[in-house]
Amino acid sequence: MPRVLIADKLSPAAIEIFKQRGVDADVKTGLTKDELLQIIGDYDGLAVRSATKADKDVIAAAKNMKVIGRAGIGVDNVDIPAATAAGIVVMNTPFGNSITTAEHAIAMMFALARQLPAADVSTQAGKWEKNRFMGVEVYAKTLGLIGAGNIGSIVADRALGLKMKVVAYDPFLSPERAVELGVEKVELDELLARADFITLHTPLTDKTRNILSAENLAKTKKGVKIVNCARGGLVDEAALRKLLDEGHIGGAAFDVFVEEPAKENVLFGAENFIATPHLGASTNEAQENVALQVAEQMSDYLLTGAVTNALNSPSVTAEEAPRLAPFIALAGKLGVFAGQMVDYGVAAIDIAYEGEVSKLNAKPLTAAALAGVLRPMLGDAVNMVSAPAVAKERGITLSESHQEDSPIYESLIRITVTTEKGKRSFAGSVLAGTPRVVEVKGMDLDAPFGPTMLYVNNEDKPGFIGALGVMLAEAGVNIATFNLGRVSAGDDAIALVGVDQVPSDELMANIQALPHVKEARTLRF
Repeated sequence: MPRVLIADKLSPAAIEIFKQRGVDADVKTGLTKDELLQIIGDYDGLAVRSATKADKDVIAAAKNMKVIGRAGIGVDNVDIPAATAAGIVVMNTPFGNSITTAEHAIAMMFALARQLPAADVSTQAGKWEKNRFMGVEVYAKTLGLIGAGNIGSIVADRALGLKMKVVAYDPFLSPERAVELGVEKVELDELLARADFITLHTPLTDKTRNILSAENLAKTKKGVKIVNCARGGLVDEAALRKLLDEGHIGGAAFDVFVEEPAKENVLFGAENFIATPHLGASTNEAQENVALQVAEQMSDYLLTGAVTNALNSPSVTAEEAPRLAPFIALAGKLGVFAGQMVDYGVAAIDIAYEGEVSKLNAKPLTAAALAGVLRPMLGDAVNMVSAPAVAKERGITLSESHQEDSPIYESLIRITVTTEKGKRSFAGSVLAGTPRVVEVKGMDLDAPFGPTMLYVNNEDKPGFIGALGVMLAEAGVNIATFNLGRVSAGDDAIALVGVDQVPSDELMANIQALPHVKEARTLRF
């Protein structure tokens, strides 16, 4: 009988699921790290919320561990790379608290609109300052959603029920899905200029960090009210405080902060600011839902091998794994490449398999490619299991094609992403067991994936390579690999450069400013 350690508090119903399914579940909460290290080697599974830290030391001691289940979305308390290296599947429950978080955002919006916290404090102090707390209606106001995924779409539905107008910025929101949701799809600058209220519903990634920067906050409509129940770091907190004090921003309500627990913060003390201690998922219903889900998922995996909502493992049988592994790696990296090259709303993703790979089980390959495309914008919460549902939720059309012959390579995978601005295509192959990029923009090349790479699209003119090399050298950036492709002499060309240091924003701006450069990006894999 598999054994699971429940290290954080789960509902009795979740514990009963383990027992009914034939899993021995021990409840031992509040353990110190030393206590956890002493016993973790006896268990096949570990169920946690956020208190217990499954760090590299705990994972190293978990000699029999097969699965770690997080009852909730965030997995900051689990060392996923260490778990992956140890062959431990890490699962979460990404959809169990969506309604609760969406309702909290709506509650914060109402609290801002009617100044409820300050009015409560004043009234209970015996002041009866009726004229001081003049509120605003949400009726007929414009709500700007930054992020229209699972939670954002629920907020949109509630706001439309309040007779608000909803505009949404989300690069992965298709026009068709926007119509289905009843929202108007807009670019970020237009949202900032029009919204009376702004709510954020996006994960924290390199692309979304400080999406409400000082510059973007300054573009907002005077008097706008901002709600963040998503992730700390999406808003420049110091810039927000300045604009709150100056009166440009009419109010802000945050449930999340850059540093948590937030015992001190630059926003604290502002007259028109409301704070809650990361309560977005804190309802009885949500806590029950995620607990039941994690118990079901862990039991399924331990008893049948079925994988659901895994952050680091595809749905692959033991027989398929050796053949599929290099192609799963290729599909994922090629997808991440494509995802980092797309700045506009994704309408469709086509994945073509040519040669021997076309005869393999394509489901995990397609899931890996799709998760790769979505992850640069949506974060690590998107995985091989959830990616198809996330794409469907955003109205992204997914298609596959299979061709038994490949003109040049034994096996080739091509990902074509269709956006509002056109199509971009990327192809790769596995050579000597290593995933490689072999085609970008129709240009042939042969480049291995590195942790950090530069992509430069330029006109094929003399002196470009030398100028790029000098610029990298002067910035102290070492070149690890350098691969070129071009249409023809003097025509369109690309360079994929593996580097040992992450280029600064200033360096990338300087590269972009080089003569004949059309596009320059930093890529991370």
